[in-house]
Amino acid sequence: MKNDPVPLPLRFSPVGECALLVELGDEILLDTCRQVWGLDRQMRQEPLRGVDFWVPAYTSLLVHYDPCVVTPAQVRSWIEASSHGKQLSSADQPNRVVIPVRYGGESGPDLDSVAKAHDLTPAQVVEKHTQPVYRVGMMGFMPGFAYLMGLDPVLATPRRDTPRTFVPAGSVGIASNQTGVYPLESPGGWQIIGRTELSLFNPSKQAPFLLSPGDEVQFVALKDGAVL
Repeated sequence: MKNDPVPLPLRFSPVGECALLVELGDEILLDTCRQVWGLDRQMRQEPLRGVDFWVPAYTSLLVHYDPCVVTPAQVRSWIEASSHGKQLSSADQPNRVVIPVRYGGESGPDLDSVAKAHDLTPAQVVEKHTQPVYRVGMMGFMPGFAYLMGLDPVLATPRRDTPRTFVPAGSVGIASNQTGVYPLESPGGWQIIGRTELSLFNPSKQAPFLLSPGDEVQFVALKDGAVL
């Protein structure tokens, strides 16, 4: 049985002289995200001359355009027409990416503290972190960084009180009810529980990002180079 989300009304707000914010909701819900992904896809299939790019988020898209080429009214009409196109539905087959992770030790310096905060063993944290199939809700923070939805609520952990000045590329972290992977070396305050050698961002490739909004992600635990 098909379970398409009920179409949400679009709210438009100008952002400066060359962008429109298109809001589809106020809460971070999977159905809202699916409609953002569907609108993003439809806009890419039928682009409008003068629209430079747009950035999908959890509940909105920020659409940048050239006001010398296209008017805000034309951009809005194009988006509204695109919103009547095909939305993501339960029948779609999202891309699934498996990410091998070495948890704990030098690779996951915060694993023990996360476990202690929730009265769990480190092994239980790993088990709970690898059980869900996550969805990429949005991209942000840095090139290739995917915010993943679906973390077990038991593992929800606040950011560190004092952010690190250096977090290695591939670090897998938890912040509040989200999890994600640092694609580049960076300062950061997420709780680091593991690390992957998989590259999430390669600017030399035609498609530089490993993950995109709507993708599924499955973490698997490694020990001595092998999947547990």
